[in-house]
Amino acid sequence: MTSHPVFSLDVLTSVPNWNTGYAKDVPSALSTTSYALLGLLTLDPHDAAGLTGYELKQRCDQTLRYYWVSPATSQVYTELARLAQNGLVEVTDAPNGRRSTRRYAVSEVGRTHLLEWLESSEPAFPVLKHPVALRLMFAHMVSPEHVQRWLDVYIAQLEERTAELRGVREMLGDDPRLRSPATVADWGLAYFASERAIAEDLREVGGDVQG
Repeated sequence: MTSHPVFSLDVLTSVPNWNTGYAKDVPSALSTTSYALLGLLTLDPHDAAGLTGYELKQRCDQTLRYYWVSPATSQVYTELARLAQNGLVEVTDAPNGRRSTRRYAVSEVGRTHLLEWLESSEPAFPVLKHPVALRLMFAHMVSPEHVQRWLDVYIAQLEERTAELRGVREMLGDDPRLRSPATVADWGLAYFASERAIAEDLREVGGDVQG
């Protein structure tokens, strides 16, 4: 099973003296990635320490990559800089030996902006971009062995991804502060199980996929 970083509230430590200055002009429209990062920073409402950019990237990999897109490390820092510039996150530099550690926490302005986005806009219908389904559309052009290989590889990938997500779900546990991401993890596991059942059914019919 592919290893994954630990999702834990213990990665946060108490850091005082947040910058509390808010920008006068908050952008009316942020990118979905910005909203996603703000949301991830709200998962620890009882801890004021915030996350480093690296820890936030880890959290993206543990959550967003299963349902959306996990942004690259460079994009995480770019978005954090933009959010800080607009007063949506608070930034502190905490001493860490000879270096300092920069942490980010959602500000009250950021929390309000995120809540407005959640309550005032409707989620779009998901766009399915399924490489296996796309190839199956043209299965009449290849041999049954090709179709079987596509499905075998996909089922193996589903097994690996399911194991990874199950590990994340176990780490989330029953902490009420993490109930929302735990629910989405359960949804993801159910989706992978459904996809596997479909792929196995198609593998059973084999040549019938090709007409």
